[in-house]
Amino acid sequence: MTDPDVVDADGTSNQQDGDGADTPKDTDLPREVVDEVERLTRLERTAVDENEIEAYENRSDELLDEHDFTSRIRNDDGDDVLVLHPEEWHEDGAIRTDRIEDIDRAVEIPLEGAESPDDWEAVDEHNRDLVAAVRADHGDVHGDNAAMLADFAGNHYAKPMDELTGDELAEFRTEYVVRNAWPSEKQQNVLAESIELVFEAATEPVPNRQF
Repeated sequence: MTDPDVVDADGTSNQQDGDGADTPKDTDLPREVVDEVERLTRLERTAVDENEIEAYENRSDELLDEHDFTSRIRNDDGDDVLVLHPEEWHEDGAIRTDRIEDIDRAVEIPLEGAESPDDWEAVDEHNRDLVAAVRADHGDVHGDNAAMLADFAGNHYAKPMDELTGDELAEFRTEYVVRNAWPSEKQQNVLAESIELVFEAATEPVPNRQF
């Protein structure tokens, strides 16, 4: 991938390899911020009301500003990519290569491909409905766990959380929750039950119990 908005120290255009890290360092941009910015960006792209679009954009900018990052959409051969870069790399809207010490600090998230933005919005709405149902029937602890699962299913797999496989649920519990979500002790103690309640709310069978 190339980024047409990268310039060398002398101001000339430079097409740079854009292999940004899939998972940013905790000291730069926390995973939950990346997930939320991605979610807001997808919602912004499908919204039709100008006030709603502005609200999504402003919230995304606020989250990134807290970590001195900025965002832009880059087009790669017809596919849009959300690019998150440290603010210090920029000058007058362009990235200065002489300011980049570690390219892995950048984050790149494909916004298109197998799933269209409209598909993703429908998936997210479905998942949030399940979260609301679990919260209403079983309380905030289970509801918060369901919300974590919704973030994971939507942002990592772009699929309804009641369609996650046993392997994907195992990844959620052993990797995503441990590294990115920081649930309370109460949430951790009932996480397996919360997952079952999500599938119960969707009237779907729970996948094999390896999760």
